[in-house]
Amino acid sequence: MSGDVAVWGPERAIEIVAGTPPGGGLDRTARALAAALEAARVLEVPVTVRNVPGDGARRAWSYMDEHRGDPHVLCVSHPNLTTDWLTGLATFDHRAYPQIAMLYTEFIAFAVRADSLLLSGADLLGRLGPDAASLSVALSTAAGNPNHIALARLSRHAGGDPQAPFIRVFDSALDAVADVVTGKSEVAAVTAASTAQALADGRVRVLAVSAPARLTGPLAEVPTWRELSVDCVLGAWRGIAGAHGIGESNVAFWRAALGAACGTAVWAEALARHGWTPSYLDGPALNRYLEQEREDMAAALGDLGMLRPG
Repeated sequence: MSGDVAVWGPERAIEIVAGTPPGGGLDRTARALAAALEAARVLEVPVTVRNVPGDGARRAWSYMDEHRGDPHVLCVSHPNLTTDWLTGLATFDHRAYPQIAMLYTEFIAFAVRADSLLLSGADLLGRLGPDAASLSVALSTAAGNPNHIALARLSRHAGGDPQAPFIRVFDSALDAVADVVTGKSEVAAVTAASTAQALADGRVRVLAVSAPARLTGPLAEVPTWRELSVDCVLGAWRGIAGAHGIGESNVAFWRAALGAACGTAVWAEALARHGWTPSYLDGPALNRYLEQEREDMAAALGDLGMLRPG
């Protein structure tokens, strides 16, 4: 990041890049934020959402690399930036892109098909014991992500091998849910909001969520793992990052704009509708959080045997 501190403001249309297809988790973030920015009236230029799905959301970061130094292109950021680097799936992580702000945390739902013989979180724990190798689990974006780490915590609690379940990985959480609906995987470990439509349609049942307290909206009746005496409180944050090489004045502008957007009624409604937990951070506090998360994720991935050498 350069040392330029001159006052800056956008000069042309803004792109918010989402690494999932329309309707996917990162797309929901981008569209909710675009609406909140409009409601906050902090921009005099239009905001568009650009979907760059594929390769476990990593193509979005390749797209960002094509826009180095351009403060008009933002990207929805998430923990996979760190876990992909730690596992060797990618050569970049959060340190490569100015992390402007964390917006909220989305907790993980463990969903099964509506007619599954797994009727409760306790039933799932039973399968994660000695019989864990027979369990197929659908994940979104990448193995080793927070969803996978949450599954590993459940396996440890159940006395099983966290490396035993058969993992199927999809570019979108919606695809992971569809894999369960079609009976190819028994369980989907995905962001909670990604189960909402299939739950409303009666196609899936959510056994438990990794939230510290029950969620609002369609998952309000779903117990937390904490209620089931399992130490599994873990979520996936969503934030906004800029392109490599943008200036300090660019970052300062966007921090102020995002802060204003997150104070709007439009953003509050999106949080409630999707069951997102506000967790806004920026500046040094965000950097400290990300470094601590990096240490925690490295330890968890070591337990899964997925940590890259060196």
